[in-house]
Amino acid sequence: MNLSTYIPLTEYTRGPMVESLQIGAAAIVDNQNNLVASLGDPKTVAFLRSSSKPFQALPLIESGGREAFGLTDQEIAMMCASHHGTDKHVRVLQALHLRIGIHPEDLLCGVHDPEDKPSAKALLLRGEEPTPLHHNCSGKHTGMLAYTRLHNLPKADYINPEHPLQKIILRTVAEMMDMPVEDVLLGTDGCSAPVFAVPLANAALAFARLCDPVGLPEARAAALRHIARAMPAHADMVAGPGTFDTVLMSTFAGQIVCKAGAEGYQAVGLLPGLLAPASPALGITLKMADGDLTGRGRPLVILEILRQLGVPFTPAQKEILAGFDARPVQNWRKLEVGQMRTCFQVKKE
Repeated sequence: MNLSTYIPLTEYTRGPMVESLQIGAAAIVDNQNNLVASLGDPKTVAFLRSSSKPFQALPLIESGGREAFGLTDQEIAMMCASHHGTDKHVRVLQALHLRIGIHPEDLLCGVHDPEDKPSAKALLLRGEEPTPLHHNCSGKHTGMLAYTRLHNLPKADYINPEHPLQKIILRTVAEMMDMPVEDVLLGTDGCSAPVFAVPLANAALAFARLCDPVGLPEARAAALRHIARAMPAHADMVAGPGTFDTVLMSTFAGQIVCKAGAEGYQAVGLLPGLLAPASPALGITLKMADGDLTGRGRPLVILEILRQLGVPFTPAQKEILAGFDARPVQNWRKLEVGQMRTCFQVKKE
């Protein structure tokens, strides 16, 4: 990691001084691949982690999976999700598995407790063990297995980078980001599937195209429109109760697509017309250098970027999002001891 590509983005005060800060970089790009604004170096290379999920689901939707399996928008949103393992999430996946003809044990994502704490507690009280369906990436893996069923590909080892499915996903990701395949760096994600590292500006282009795929081949454009409609319409599928992705998309009612990734990555797409009647679609990608493990920094930065770009917030939207925005820091006695706030000015091109 080259820290010279990052700049201070958030600071946390205690009393009269700044106690700590986070550095990061961001790129804001329109769907014609124009760099609109940036923070730090927009060419900073970072792994998208789970922010890549809409594009990992794209080959299935583009090649007829929606029609073949009768996929609903709710199920498409689940395939793009880092869901929190609520009972609702699991029920959606169970029904989808029956229709596709796969089983939870086919998933190669692993198993962890539900990230939603009430759901994890309820599972424990019922005396049940978590299954692969509780894994936050199980929707993505379900979509991958659906692709193998649709195209008669081997189901075993579907996450191997040499599997035909993963080669198709890699090619699709590279095309969406306007890059040669060989320039996309590969790693292995927490769920064992391949994950992609690209410059922030290229990933931002992909999110702008997701929100307005004008000029792309019709089959791809139609698939992207389905995904961009499904994620905000079923924001509760994409993450979980009280999460930034779910709350932001729900608050803006179909005007924003939002997808977090691990280790401080965040991607946002703005649909055309959000900034002004004729404003273009924009993609925003952000990488926090420290990994933002508590998740406190990314929402602050994204909301401030949106403000500086001119996104209009109604009083009701401000109130709903206040818990993610700049705010006082309280101690265990609820005394105000400092502030968490942003400390940057977006560089507009």
